[in-house]
Amino acid sequence: MKLLPVAPLLLLVLTTLEARPKPAALKCRTGPLDIVFVIDSSRSVRPFEFETMRRFMIDIIGNLDVGPNATRVGVIQYSSQVQNIFSLKTFFTREDMEKAINSIVPLAQGTMTGLAIQYTMNVAFTVQEGARPPHKKIPRIAIVVTDGRPQDRVTEVATQARDAGIEIYAVGIQRADMTSLRAMASPPLEEHVFLVESFELIRQFGKQFQDKLCGVDMCVERDHGCQHSCVSTPGSFYCECNPGYQLNADRKTCSPIDACADGRHGCEHQCVSARGSYSCRCRAGYYLNQDKRTCSMIDYCSFGNHSCQHECVSIPSGHRCRCHRGFTLQPDGSSCRATDLCNGVDHGCKFKCVTSEGSYHCVCPEGQQLQADGKGCSRCGAGHVDLVMVIDGSKSVRPQNFELVKQFVNRIVDLLEVSPQGTRVGLVQYSSRVRTEFPLNKYHSADEIKEAVMKVEYMEKGTMTGLALKHMDDISEWARRAKESGIVMFAVGVGKAVEEELRAIASEPVEQHFSYSADFTTMTHLVENFKLNICPEEGRGETEIRSPCECEALVQFQTNTVAILQSLTERNILWVLRGRTGAQSSPQLWGAASKLLPGEAQGLAAGMGGGDG
Repeated sequence: MKLLPVAPLLLLVLTTLEARPKPAALKCRTGPLDIVFVIDSSRSVRPFEFETMRRFMIDIIGNLDVGPNATRVGVIQYSSQVQNIFSLKTFFTREDMEKAINSIVPLAQGTMTGLAIQYTMNVAFTVQEGARPPHKKIPRIAIVVTDGRPQDRVTEVATQARDAGIEIYAVGIQRADMTSLRAMASPPLEEHVFLVESFELIRQFGKQFQDKLCGVDMCVERDHGCQHSCVSTPGSFYCECNPGYQLNADRKTCSPIDACADGRHGCEHQCVSARGSYSCRCRAGYYLNQDKRTCSMIDYCSFGNHSCQHECVSIPSGHRCRCHRGFTLQPDGSSCRATDLCNGVDHGCKFKCVTSEGSYHCVCPEGQQLQADGKGCSRCGAGHVDLVMVIDGSKSVRPQNFELVKQFVNRIVDLLEVSPQGTRVGLVQYSSRVRTEFPLNKYHSADEIKEAVMKVEYMEKGTMTGLALKHMDDISEWARRAKESGIVMFAVGVGKAVEEELRAIASEPVEQHFSYSADFTTMTHLVENFKLNICPEEGRGETEIRSPCECEALVQFQTNTVAILQSLTERNILWVLRGRTGAQSSPQLWGAASKLLPGEAQGLAAGMGGGDG
C-alpha cells in the first residue's frame, strides 16, 4: 500500500521516539478529563490490527488518574453503525475498563466516521451518559482512531462537535486520508492530527500521545487558594466545594448552601438548613407531624396532671385552668369561685343587685315590684295623688334634726311618679306660725321638688307646747273637719311627740295612718310603711279568667273599670310631721294645709311632729 505524502509536522516517525520512552509508572495528574475513544472496527481492519488498537487504549488508560471525580473514560466502536462499549458513567477503575475493552467484538462493516462523531456529540458526551456539566469546565476529548477513508461526510458534523466544546484528536493508521483527518481534528492541527505508519507502531505512539493529554498539574504547581478542593485542567485550574456547599463570588472560598432560602421548603414553623439540605422544626410546645412539614400543639391537658377544677386549656408553654361562666379563677391557678357580677358590671339596678351562679338580677324593697326593664322598682304611678306634707319647724326639732326631716321628705318623694298629670306635692312648715313652702302646682318633677325641699329654711320658732294639752279638743276638732272634707291624714311622731295628738290626727284605721320613731336618725324605716299605704294597691288578689266575648264578662269588666278609676282619680293626701304643738296654732295649720288641697276632692294628708323636751 502506498503511503500518502504528508507534511513533516504531521508525520510522526516513531523510530525516533523509541529512544525516549516514558516510565510506565508515571500517571497523568492533569485531570479530571472526560475522554471517549472512537474506534474504527470496519472490515478493512484485520484482527491483529484491532488487537493493536485494544493495547493502544489500555496503555493510555493505564497512565490516567481515573475515577468519578478524576478522569472518566468511555469507548465506542463504529463501522456502518455505532456501538457503545461503555459510557463515561459505567466504570471508574482501570481494571473494569480493561476487561470491557478486551471483550469488544469488531463489527467488520463499512466506515461511517461522520455517524460515529455525530453519536459522540449527541449521546456519549451528555450528562445522562456521565459527562460533567459544562459549567464545571471539565475538558471533553474525543480520540478518533481510523485506518481508512470515511464513507460519509465528516466536515460539517465535526464542526458542530467542536462548536459544542468537544476537543477532537484524529489518529490515522496506514491508509487513512489526511484530508479527512484534518477535517475532523481541533485546531491547532499540528497538535491534534497524527498519522502512524503501521499498527505495529501504535503502542509506541500511545506513550508519546500521553504527553498531549497530560501536562503540568496547576493545583500542585501553584498556590491555588481553594478552600475545599482544586481541580486541574490543561494549563489552568478551578476550585470546587464539598457537597452541601457553594462557591462564593471570589471563586475560591465556600459557603453552606441555604436550602431554606428559596422559600419552597413548606415548613410551617421553622426551616433548618444543613449542608445543602434542610429539615423542618416546630416551635416550643408543638410537635412535627408525619408529613415532616406541619406542626401540631402538644395537648398538655391530656396528660391528666393539670388539677384544674373546671376546665384545662393547653397552651404552647404548657397548660392553664379556666372556669365556667360566672366563676373566677382563684390565685392558686386551679380552683374556681362564683363571680360577684354585681361588683364587676354596670348592672343598673335601682335598689339592689344580687349575684347568682353565672348571672345576676335586680331586687326591690319589700312592697315594691320589679319593673319590666328588670332594673327599676315600682313607684306610686297609678291614679292622681295630691300630697301635702306638713313638717314641724319649731325650735324643739333643732337644726341638725330638721335636715334629717328634709331628707326623710325626699325619700317619700322618691316613691312617687311626680308629673303635672300624675302625683303633685306641696309642703307646709309650722312652728308658732304657718308657712307654705311651695304649693301643689309649683313643681312638676321629683328632682325639682327635692331641690326645693333642701332649700327650705328652718323656722326655729316656739311650739307653744304648754298650750297643746289645753287645746287638745281644738286639734281633734280641726282634724275631724279635715277628714270629713275627704283628706286622708297620716301622723308621724318623733321623740317626745304626744301620742294622743297623733292618733287624733290620723285617719281610720288609725294603726295604718299613725307612725312613731324614737329619734330623727332612725325614722327612715318608716318610708316603706308609707309606701304601702300611700301608693295605690296594684295587682293584688286573684283574677277570674273568663271569655271576653261573654256578655256577663263585658258588663263585669265595665263595672270594675269604673270602680277602679273612681278610687284612683284625684286623691289628696295631707302628710303631717308633728311634734307637741300648741292648740292655738292648730286652726291656722289646718286651714293653711287645707287651702293647698282641692276643695271638693277627696284627699290624703300626713303630718310629722317632734317633742320639745
